[in-house]
Amino acid sequence: MPFQPPVVIQTAKAEFPKAELALPYVSGGKSEAADKKINHTIHHSVQQLVHSQGSLDDPNAQMLGYFEQKNNQKDYLSLSLFNYAFTGGAHGLTLQHSLTFKQSTGQTYTLAQLFKPGSDYIGRISAIVSAQIKLRKIDTLEPFKSIRPDQDYYVADRSLVIYFQLYELAAYVFGFLYFPISVYELQDIINDDGPLGAMTVND
Repeated sequence: MPFQPPVVIQTAKAEFPKAELALPYVSGGKSEAADKKINHTIHHSVQQLVHSQGSLDDPNAQMLGYFEQKNNQKDYLSLSLFNYAFTGGAHGLTLQHSLTFKQSTGQTYTLAQLFKPGSDYIGRISAIVSAQIKLRKIDTLEPFKSIRPDQDYYVADRSLVIYFQLYELAAYVFGFLYFPISVYELQDIINDDGPLGAMTVND
């Protein structure tokens, strides 16, 4: 694989009443059109998070948006967008949405697209997550059976990180629950032409 330099990630600020958002802005990729596509997807996702939080009518309401870069190498970018909002009640709520892109085209990947068509990625990942829940003694709200086909994830260096939203798997106090899985544990079913395939190749 020819060396693909990382894209440049800058922070763009957006403000509106009771809200301050910091969002990633991508530039310096191999294709301006791909950079534009990536930025459009990010912007749309940030808008969806804002909308999901509901009204900021409460006098004490506030909203903060921020992001974390998870992977920026080998022509793939993976990042997490966060949105915290207090809209009244006992405490605020933070939502997280992750995006994984092919830098040179701007394509995004669903969890299913990381794997070979027809492979039982749901069963394989669910078994690994289940084992980690037992090992880490996580007190789940209901017995864990399976991940969703479109479970939230991001790609880090040589690992796939599956995660659950607040309240999705366990009580609020547990926060976001992350389950890192080495790409080598899934190597036989991963799509070699996707983000996880690239992480198994040594430069």
